Amino acid sequence: QVQLVESGGGLVQAGGSLRLSCAASGRTLSSYAMGWFRQVPRKEREFVAAINYSGAVTSYVDSVKGRFTISRDNAKNTVYLQMNSLKPEDTAVYYCADYDTSYYTPSKRPVYWGQGTQVTVSS
Repeated sequence: QVQLVESGGGLVQAGGSLRLSCAASGRTLSSYAMGWFRQVPRKEREFVAAINYSGAVTSYVDSVKGRFTISRDNAKNTVYLQMNSLKPEDTAVYYCADYDTSYYTPSKRPVYWGQGTQVTVSS
């Protein structure tokens, strides 16, 4: 049974930083592309970033480019999202996602999801 557990969310002032972590159990993440999504109430879940199985290729939504960095430590079976220069509009529940395939493309949809971690950015 695949379980993804996010951590690292919290309350931060605008301009601050947070690092989210996604730890997996029941799954060796090193073979799979992973991603981060976010969702605010009454809106659809939004793609934030993705990384292929090796970490060599990443992809970001335009609104976070230059501020967020997705990375992975396959030895620790963990994926990270470093978020810098946070803005109030980054406030959302952030979800870790497993694509169940090695390479990410925009047309692919995650298969496994974590429960989410709240990120709140105050102005």
